[in-house]
Amino acid sequence: MAENNCADCAFRKKYDTNPRSILGRIWRWHVKWCPGWKTYMASLSSEERLKLAKKYDLKV
Repeated sequence: MAENNCADCAFRKKYDTNPRSILGRIWRWHVKWCPGWKTYMASLSSEERLKLAKKYDLKV
């Protein structure tokens, strides 16, 4: 399986820069169901996963 690009995702950077931008909102909607994002989150340590979940207001 190819490695995911979630850590360096351009849409994620758009969200970080301006969460209310259209691309930022698309990214936020996208991570709710994206299998790549779920795999990326599962690959992180529990501390990093909690940190990202808090930053992006996601369910753990």
